[in-house]
Amino acid sequence: MLKIAVVDGQGGGIGSVIVKRLRDDFGDELEIVALGTNSAATASMLKAKANKGATGENAIAVNVHKVDIILGPISIIMANSMMGELTPQMANAIAIANAKKILLPLNQEGIEVIGVDRQPLPHLVESLVERIKLLCTEVKHV
Repeated sequence: MLKIAVVDGQGGGIGSVIVKRLRDDFGDELEIVALGTNSAATASMLKAKANKGATGENAIAVNVHKVDIILGPISIIMANSMMGELTPQMANAIAIANAKKILLPLNQEGIEVIGVDRQPLPHLVESLVERIKLLCTEVKHV
């Protein structure tokens, strides 16, 4: 069973959309860990049916090393993003984790990724879910 961390901050809106879509498509086939920079973000992802959740710098730094895949907006690897909620230690822990990172190219932090079409969040999450499906298929064939 794949273990997936969804990392989000502020109100957890992006993370909760990701968790809900994963639950809708995979049911209980995945273990989803909600990692919030604050308790509101974690609570929002837990409400969307994450298996478990943890909040804050140390929780994120520890748990990103215990999962197979890390999901979230691209800002989770940028120190001081999310209006300062995502600390340099969080960004570093996520960036150096051995887990595969699948990040949504949302232009929230003044960062623009060239070569990526701007799409609404639901379309980006749909692409993310399709990528997870492909990874699940690859794992089953190994």
